[in-house]
Amino acid sequence: MSEIAIKPKKKKSTQTMEEKLNTLRAGVLGSNDGILTVVGVLFSVAVATPNQFTIFIAGLSDLLACAFSMASGEYASVSTQKDTEESVVRTESRLLKTDYQAELEAVINHYTDRGVTEATATKIANELMAKKPLETVVNVKYDLKLNHYMNPWYAAFSSLFSASAGGVFPLLAMTLSPVSIQWPVTILAVCFSVGLTGFMSAKLGNGLVKTAIIRNIIVGIITMIIHYSVGLLLK
Repeated sequence: MSEIAIKPKKKKSTQTMEEKLNTLRAGVLGSNDGILTVVGVLFSVAVATPNQFTIFIAGLSDLLACAFSMASGEYASVSTQKDTEESVVRTESRLLKTDYQAELEAVINHYTDRGVTEATATKIANELMAKKPLETVVNVKYDLKLNHYMNPWYAAFSSLFSASAGGVFPLLAMTLSPVSIQWPVTILAVCFSVGLTGFMSAKLGNGLVKTAIIRNIIVGIITMIIHYSVGLLLK
C-alpha cells in the first residue's frame, strides 16, 4: 500500500491507454461542471431581468471565470503532485545509499504480502534491485513509474477546454434561441448535455450507463430549480 497519497501516474510525452482514459474522464467531469455552473448563473439572471445582453454577458463571464478557475486549480493541484512525486524519488535515492537493506526488505515484503514465498520473493527482489533499484523501490512503495510525472500545463489546458466546451451548451441555448422558447430550449439543452456527460463518464469508467444518465439529469434539473428560485428572490 502507498505510504503517501499519489494520483494515477502520468508520462511526460507518450500516454498509455489508461492515462488517456483518465484524461478523458477528467475532461468529461470538467464539461459537466461547466454546464451546471453556467446554467446556474443564466437561470438566476434571466429570471431577474429580461435584458438579453445582460443575460449573455453574465453567462459568458461565468463561463470564462469557471474555465480559468478550474484550469488554475488543476495546474496548482498537479504541480503539487509532481513536486511530491519528485520528492519521493529524491528520498528513495538517498535511502538506497544510506539504508539499502531496509529498501531491499520493503521489496521482499511487497511480494510476500502478495502470496509469494519468502525465498522466491528474496530472489525476485535481489534481481530487481541489482538491475534497477530506484525504479523498483519507487514502484513497489508508491506505485509510481520513475520519471512519469504529470504535466501541470497539459492538465490545466485540458480543464480549461472541457469546462468551456460544457458551458457553451446552455449559453448558446439561452441567448440564441427565440425569447418565446428560450426557457424550454435551455432546459432541454442542459438535460441533453448532462445526460451526454453521464453517458460518457459511465462508458469510460465501466459504470452503469442508465444510472449515470438519470443521476446527471436529476442533478441538472435540481440545479436549474435552485437557481431559478434564487432569481425569483432577486427579482
